[in-house]
Amino acid sequence: MADCKPVCSPTVSGSKLSRNDEGEAIDSTMFKQLIGSLMYLNATRPDIMFSVSVVSRFMENPKETHYVAAKRILRYLRGTTDLGIHYKRQGKTDLTSYCDSDYAGDQDDRKSTSGYVFLLSSGAISWSSRKQPIVTLSTTEAEFVAAAYCVCQGIWIKRILEELGVKLEESLSILCDNSSAIKLSKNPVMHGRSKHIDVRFLFLRNLCKEGIIELKYCTTEEQLADVLTKALKKESFMRIRSNLGMCSLKEIISTAK
Repeated sequence: MADCKPVCSPTVSGSKLSRNDEGEAIDSTMFKQLIGSLMYLNATRPDIMFSVSVVSRFMENPKETHYVAAKRILRYLRGTTDLGIHYKRQGKTDLTSYCDSDYAGDQDDRKSTSGYVFLLSSGAISWSSRKQPIVTLSTTEAEFVAAAYCVCQGIWIKRILEELGVKLEESLSILCDNSSAIKLSKNPVMHGRSKHIDVRFLFLRNLCKEGIIELKYCTTEEQLADVLTKALKKESFMRIRSNLGMCSLKEIISTAK
């Protein structure tokens, strides 16, 4: 892949992969080695997190279409080898978090995908993209489950930063683009549409009541976790990537001059 043609995004916008995709079977050992290498890069590259998460679902029985999708990630990385996360000295010191979900996005079991990202000093410090363990019955429920995962990580990060002497607001704000999920986190009444939600996710409501966390609304355009739940168009992908603090060394040098 050293001489491959670079691409501008790790996944084709709107593309969907399935276990039932037609095509020739691929050597699973080779495919697992490739995915393992990509997972290692996830630690510093939030821009490929979703794409790697998707292709890793097919390690047991990979097909040609899955291999092509994995190679596209390599082509994207080939063209962005100098890309990294820039933490600005004068950047925002508040801990900012975003959570989102892609309702019933998996083509095989119709489970949703959760995504969250935390920013500090204008750069991403923690991110995740994972398939939810349960089948949700609405976008509101999927967003609520995604927020619950985000909260767990957020509380841990907040405690670490406080131990390091970083002053943060008492309430952890989480930005979500689903107003119904926000209302559900504040309303103690169990409506018929939400009473089936797994009990383990209802602790989110208690944390909101105690003022430990607060779900706040943001528009879809402002939702940075969108890049962790679905394949976006080039313009949206590039905009969110930049807002995550990702840039090249050349950009940093040119800005400093």
